[in-house]
Amino acid sequence: MAIATKPKAGFWAILWDLLTTVDHKKIGLLYTATAFFAFALAGVFSLLIRAQLAVPNNNLLTGEQYNQILTLHGATMLFFFIIQAGLTGFGNFVVPLMLGARDVALPRVNAFSYWAFLGAIILALMSYFFPGGAPSVGWTFYYPFSAQSGSGVDFYLAAILLLGFSSLLGNANFVATIYNLRAQGMSMWKMPMYVWSVFAASVLNLFSLAGLTSATLLVLLERKIGLSWFNPEIGGDPVLFQQFFWFYSHPTVYVMLLPYLGILAEVASTFARKPLFGYKQMVWAQMGIVVLGTMVWAHHMFAVGESTIFQIAFAFFTALIAVPTGVKLFNLIGTLWGGHLQMKTPLLWVLGFIFNFLLGGITGVMLSMVPLDYQFQDSYFVVAHFHNVLMAGSGFGAFAGLYYWWPKMTGRMYDERLGRLHFWLFLVGYLTVFLPQYALGFLGMPRRYYTYNADIAGWPELNLISTIGAFILGLGGLVWIYVMWKSLRSGEKAPDNPWGGYTLEWLTSSPPKAHNFDVVLPKDFPSERPLYDWAKKGVELKPEDPSHIHLPNSSFWPFYSAATLFAFFVSVAALPVPNVWMWVFLALFAYGLIRWALEDEYSHPVEHHTLSGKSNAWMGMAWFMVSEVGLFAILIAGYLYLRLTGAAVPPEERPALWLALLNTFFLVSSSFTVHFAHHDLRRGRFSPFRFGLLVTIILGVLFFLVQSYEFYEFHRHSSWQENLWTATFFTIVGLHGLHVVIGGFGLILAYLQALRGKVSQHHHGTLEAASMYWHLVDAVWLVIVVLFYIW
Repeated sequence: MAIATKPKAGFWAILWDLLTTVDHKKIGLLYTATAFFAFALAGVFSLLIRAQLAVPNNNLLTGEQYNQILTLHGATMLFFFIIQAGLTGFGNFVVPLMLGARDVALPRVNAFSYWAFLGAIILALMSYFFPGGAPSVGWTFYYPFSAQSGSGVDFYLAAILLLGFSSLLGNANFVATIYNLRAQGMSMWKMPMYVWSVFAASVLNLFSLAGLTSATLLVLLERKIGLSWFNPEIGGDPVLFQQFFWFYSHPTVYVMLLPYLGILAEVASTFARKPLFGYKQMVWAQMGIVVLGTMVWAHHMFAVGESTIFQIAFAFFTALIAVPTGVKLFNLIGTLWGGHLQMKTPLLWVLGFIFNFLLGGITGVMLSMVPLDYQFQDSYFVVAHFHNVLMAGSGFGAFAGLYYWWPKMTGRMYDERLGRLHFWLFLVGYLTVFLPQYALGFLGMPRRYYTYNADIAGWPELNLISTIGAFILGLGGLVWIYVMWKSLRSGEKAPDNPWGGYTLEWLTSSPPKAHNFDVVLPKDFPSERPLYDWAKKGVELKPEDPSHIHLPNSSFWPFYSAATLFAFFVSVAALPVPNVWMWVFLALFAYGLIRWALEDEYSHPVEHHTLSGKSNAWMGMAWFMVSEVGLFAILIAGYLYLRLTGAAVPPEERPALWLALLNTFFLVSSSFTVHFAHHDLRRGRFSPFRFGLLVTIILGVLFFLVQSYEFYEFHRHSSWQENLWTATFFTIVGLHGLHVVIGGFGLILAYLQALRGKVSQHHHGTLEAASMYWHLVDAVWLVIVVLFYIW
């Protein structure tokens, strides 16, 4: 009797499934595949860089072409590979499984985050095809170079803003998932170490991303409408750009590192056949990195002329952060020490990481010393150091995770011999590339030089060796691609638990089913290794009742919303601002959000039980608001610096205080009306709820109209291109006005949901998140009134 087989889905069916999926595993696979594609692309860029530097006076690339490739290499490797693979790629796939959850807290937001991330990559790369060419300012886009360069910088800045929006939503989603959706009985102190790493990296990113957003936004505003905080001709401070930029861009090194430390811990424990050494110390070390990571940014600025006490303070914290980082390395070594090591490919990447990251850590402590930093500033010693940390650190961690979870993600095993060959080619290639660059730094070769003369002692020989190493790395990359291709095409079917792991993802099938778990999870979690504990106790796992399994519906609108937002940023980058297309795409984006808000997330009502007692929407918005507070805090700190140093002097005719007080009345009143509307909804009083929500929206519209009139009148009397205080006013007050529009639109979505009967006493739709955001907008306004209208 022939057994009927399920026909394979066609191309268009697969594409539609990918465009509409909200399954965390598929989104994790999309993130991972995109991130590793970015790695391969950045690797090609690096080969072009090293080919240009292989011999003196080479003309393979012009200086402009070299700078463009250098910029795209750095941006692609940092923003689109290292951060994404360890955090959003593996994190999306693995974290809900490790927590015993069906999905992330906010599945549709998760899908939107991925498509916005993909749009950011396309936005950065498509600049190459426009008349101005790709950006040539380096991934750091330092001011004033970035303000004066070609149109490619506009695409790069727009890509960073879109990527930042994606990252903040994704990070808030992770934290909400970890707080709310852990299996019952799994306390935070029983979570796997990788989950702790994702939590720590997400929190750090939420706190620090405001720095990059501020720097990016202000440079883009100067390029598009001439509004500047950094232009010294009107009293601006170019060094303030560096303060903003590095406030994020050094903590992001730890955002890049923390997830991989968690991956390495999981791999080390599994292949040493023993529990983690010093589990709680590892957790505290991670959170210590989060705290200290926000205190080290200005060690990138030792050479800009800051005061001695400034330099001493940041040198101290930069050296101090080596302590929790060192604790993590000792924990890894302690886990391996005395274990029954299974020398599989994932463990080789762990061992390679330990050796190379130790070298990178030592050179990092060297650079924390101010005199040495002066010597090595902008030299190839710095290039070798950060590649030590990121390529042989985070990069090796990424491949450890890829090989470790590959069978679970794909359902296929890989060729172990080819995996080992990939590792050894990468290790030898890496050492051959970057060890000579330390010597080049000692010999005084500056970074970012695209050519050099043949008569400089040591430079030609060391550069040639470094280039040979790069092509060894390239050969390793080809082996890696072949390993993955061969596995997908003809690899042996993977068992559910090929490595004998003890965390919950190994309880599922390979690859996992849509609903993840077929069994009811026990409520007893003695340690972070539940499968070991349950097997030791003889716990028998019972099958789950299918009627208890509820999964969210697929949705087209997250993809549509991300696509229209991408189109908006393209219009901002490619055309003068304002232009008609940006308003068209904003309208289409708003339409997508309305359709998103009005569709049913589940096919039938589902009760969500969360460990914190707060809804997923509440938890996600609470952590997203952390980033919003950070954004206003860093901009206000910059404003206070400019004002207190006498650079930002208010014009004689300032915005009218009485208008600000009128607007304060509107906004404070709206906080009360939305609060009482929400209170009425909880009590089941639907008519007063809808009325109170409508009044709140009307008050928000009145605020916006009054502020628009105020902006129009003030701009007639004072130009942001000529007065620094005016520039800061329009930036901060205008950014707040944008938040009023966003918050008001959220309330409109809630009102439409109420009119459609999609809000109930126990299901509040978008109201809970929108009302929280509205209260934040009101609180920030009170600070703004004091700083700009009264002071």
